[in-house]
Amino acid sequence: MNKKQMLSRFLQIFLVLIGISFLTFILIYMAPGDPVRAMFAASGTMPSEAVMNEIREELGLNDPVLVQYFRWLGNCLKGDFGHSYSTGKPVAQLLSARLWPTLKLSLLSLALMMIVAVPLGMLSAVHQNKPIDFIVRGASFVGVSMPNFWVGLLLLYFICLKLGWLPVVSAGGGFKKIILPAVTLAFAMASKYTRQVRTAVLEELHQDYVIGARARGASEREILWKQVFPNSLLPLITMLGLSLGSLLGGTAVVEVIFGYQGLGNLAVSAILNYDYNLVQGYVLWVALIYMVVNLLVDISYYLVDPRIRARS
Repeated sequence: MNKKQMLSRFLQIFLVLIGISFLTFILIYMAPGDPVRAMFAASGTMPSEAVMNEIREELGLNDPVLVQYFRWLGNCLKGDFGHSYSTGKPVAQLLSARLWPTLKLSLLSLALMMIVAVPLGMLSAVHQNKPIDFIVRGASFVGVSMPNFWVGLLLLYFICLKLGWLPVVSAGGGFKKIILPAVTLAFAMASKYTRQVRTAVLEELHQDYVIGARARGASEREILWKQVFPNSLLPLITMLGLSLGSLLGGTAVVEVIFGYQGLGNLAVSAILNYDYNLVQGYVLWVALIYMVVNLLVDISYYLVDPRIRARS
């Protein structure tokens, strides 16, 4: 990827972030609720309407929506995402404190998924249309059909309540507190990736280079792991990048179920408290992370596939 392509991608990321921030700001502005009223309700006190109007004026909430947006955008460009209405802390500080727990959860769930999906997908492809293939495909179909929140509740009931092996509430640290949320997220992903790995390996097994390798006397194990598997990685890299971006922004349900203190749980609390600055900062952070991950996926294409380097 040359400098011109990199500059073009960075410009695209900047423009997309501006568009996402504006759309999110307008939607939050149109949403019902009053952050000042919610702020005082959380503290257990409710001042007069005149006092609340003064606070809205101080916070700039009475200004026209475009004035509010461009003021907020100008502060963001300086690295200031504002302060949380519900806690009074800087939004950037709150988000950065929750980023690592969610990133740790996402990476662990991806690792668990790969440990299960890659061997099962390859096993299913190698034994195509045999009993083991039908079993793997049937199990993956069932896994894809089960939503995360249902899997999480089942794990809570059997592993935590019935067997007592793990704590019910995850506080965000320690292996015992992160394993069930990670398994919940990995469950549906493993089912989907198993089918994708199977498809990719089957496609490679029918390529001419496999036939040539067999004709030269290469063993099936050598063909599978040294030639077929590396050539099957390219579509998987795309999916892994998209999955990581989705996990960083879409773990809210699982984090709430297990009480895991990550970005998703923080976003849900911000929405319930009408914490506009925190919601806006969360959406912008997640969008930025998602696009950076996609950029890294494109760069990995360039590094992994020599054909792309030749075209560049």
